[in-house]
Amino acid sequence: MNTSDSTAPTIPNGSGAAAMLAAAIGSFVLALIAFAGDKSVRIKNSLNFYKPTWRWGKRNVAMSRINRVSLALLVLSILLTFPPIVDLL
Repeated sequence: MNTSDSTAPTIPNGSGAAAMLAAAIGSFVLALIAFAGDKSVRIKNSLNFYKPTWRWGKRNVAMSRINRVSLALLVLSILLTFPPIVDLL
C-alpha cells in the first residue's frame, strides 16, 4: 500500500540546494585560507589587510565602557535579524 499522495504539488528545491552549496563552499574556502595562513608566514602577512589596534595596542583602556558598547552593539545586531523588529523601523 502506497501512502504517498501523487497529486501533491512539488516544491522546487534548486534555490535551497544552491544556498547550501554556496555556504559549504564558503566555509571550506575560509577553512583553507585559515589553514594556509597558519602554515605560511607569507600568506599570513598577505591576509593582514589592516592593523586596527595600532592606536590601542600599547595603552590601557576603560574595559567596562568597551564591554558595554560591545554588548549593546551585539544585542542590536541580533535584534535586527528578526523581521518583526525590522518592520517596526
